[in-house]
Amino acid sequence: MVGRILHCPVNLAGTGWSNVRALRRKGVDARLLVFRDQPWRPGEHDIDLGLRGKPLWRRQLAQWRALARELPRTDVFHFYFGQTLVPKTFQFPILKATRRKCVMHFLGDDIRGKTPEELAYGRRADRQIVGSYAATRWVPEAVVVPPGLDLSEYEPVPPVERERPLVVHAPSNLEKKGTRFVVEACEQLPVDLDVVHGVPHEEAVDRFKRADIVVDQMHYLWHGVFAIESMAYGKPVVTSLDEAAVRQTEEAFGVAVPIVSATPETLVERLRPLVESFDERRRLGEAGRAYVEQVHDIDKLADRLIEVYESL
Repeated sequence: MVGRILHCPVNLAGTGWSNVRALRRKGVDARLLVFRDQPWRPGEHDIDLGLRGKPLWRRQLAQWRALARELPRTDVFHFYFGQTLVPKTFQFPILKATRRKCVMHFLGDDIRGKTPEELAYGRRADRQIVGSYAATRWVPEAVVVPPGLDLSEYEPVPPVERERPLVVHAPSNLEKKGTRFVVEACEQLPVDLDVVHGVPHEEAVDRFKRADIVVDQMHYLWHGVFAIESMAYGKPVVTSLDEAAVRQTEEAFGVAVPIVSATPETLVERLRPLVESFDERRRLGEAGRAYVEQVHDIDKLADRLIEVYESL
């Protein structure tokens, strides 16, 4: 029996809400509790503690009340982004004392560049999850469950043939995603560039649906949810990739990773074949959609989460 699952306390990139909805479709009693609503994804939760702008004592009071309310009706706590419902010093002992299970689901920035000592708290959870094999360099004992999409919501919008292809780059953080390198590279090529930043998710989607080429990021050695969404729409994607993680992914899922790998130094030369060939843009776009269907289908990944819960 999987039991009752509470996902909390954040919904970064819609990951928690996507997982909860997919689990419900499988008949699992799953809910999402968040500390605060996301401006770009309003309403994507079951419980919002409304902590935005509250003083520390008010936040702590709301968190402890939520734990007292949710503990009796929860079997597994699914935590995200290195956060827990109440401070970790208390959270893990309380769950152990009450015989509740928990998983810690890391999403990227919460582990990237951290030392083993800084991430030692994760081993107090019953299981750790990361979204890619690239992330196992920081949490080697973690289970890999890639981010998922409800593909019924993603109708492909293939690239179109035009003289100046449209490159779209949608950084959540301009510096961390290497935006200046993307801008500099596109200035050396016959393309138009749309940098989508600081806009509601719906507007961002409308803009990258028009893309002929998508550039994700230049620093992280793996792609984010933006790249997955872009591939779901049938767009060719360029990003920084760790080659060892590419091999592990291909071995694990039995499919080639159809993403063009680039660094700030090689971005112009890696973009050029896509800029010059509409056929190559279309080919990679189709391969990207097939890859997402194989690796990032949320319904397949919900089955993987259920396996994790059953193993606790």
